[in-house]
Order: sequence, then structure tokens, then C-alpha cells
Amino acid sequence: MSPEDICAHLQKQFGEAVVEAVPQSAHPHVVVVAAKWSEVARFLRDDPEMGFNLLRCISSVDLLADDKLACVYDLLALSPVSAEELMTVRHAFAVRVCTERNDPHIPSVADLWPAANWHEREAYDLMGVVFDGHPDLRRILCPEDWEGHPLRKDYEFPVEYHGIPGTTEHELYSPRH
Repeated sequence: MSPEDICAHLQKQFGEAVVEAVPQSAHPHVVVVAAKWSEVARFLRDDPEMGFNLLRCISSVDLLADDKLACVYDLLALSPVSAEELMTVRHAFAVRVCTERNDPHIPSVADLWPAANWHEREAYDLMGVVFDGHPDLRRILCPEDWEGHPLRKDYEFPVEYHGIPGTTEHELYSPRH
């Protein structure tokens, strides 16, 4: 399927839940409202024409100027091409799901694509996105008692952590000072 076909198919199936379609770009994608993401994700995986059986990654994005956070889901539709079960990419596509910055919630898709489990934990840890229904949502890179989410654009670099000075590569105690 072409990106244009995928966009048209999703818009027909989900109407206003598809806020924007961008088929002709280096990274073809649609923007989907968070409340409908579970339904759209299941359709993307289970519909025979779509067949997105692999979640390549989830990237979290801080849209500070819009007061939003987003997660971008890069998907592949793979199919076997030989008796050895080598796989080939039928088509690739992305979905962007936006949420409010001050209370960011997106439904988990870890039940649909197992790779989402750790990707969602990373987005939770570093950006603060809460994935509703996630089986084990906890920090994955920062210690459990770490304050804040280090990849947010307005993150305040800590002066110290448990008595350990927080310096940067420029030997500053805080990049904001």
C-alpha cells in the first residue's frame, strides 16, 4: 500500500479521529487523537490490507510551543518471502499521537506490539507520558527517585543528586545559569 492509500483507508475508517494526514513527506504519517489510539492501533495491526505486525520504535516529542507532548509510532508490515521465513517489508508508515503536556496520557499498545513495552517505559521515564494500561510502567533509565523528565525542553538540570554534583560537559552546575 502506498502512504496515500494508507491515509485514505484510515480517514475512511476513523473519520475525525485522524486529525491530519501527511502522506507525501520523508516520513509519511497520520496524526491520531489519543482517545482513539487503541482502536486505530488494533486496526493497523489486524486489518489484512494494513498488516502492521512490527512496531519499529516509539519516539517521544516535546511540542513545548503547542503545550503538547507526542509519541510517534514507526510501523512496518512484514511478510515472509521464502521457506526459511525471511521477511520483506510490504510497507512502512508512522502514526503520531498527541496529548496534553500538563497531564499526558496515551493508551498503551504493549498488548498489540510487545516491543512497545520498553519503548513506552522510556517515553514515560524521559518525557513523562503515562501509558494507560501498560503492564509495568516504571522508570527504565533514571533511578526511581529521579525528579522530572530529562528530555523535556523545559527540564531543570539538577544541581546535585544524593550529594553527587550535577555538572555538564562545560563544567557548569546547571545549563540554565
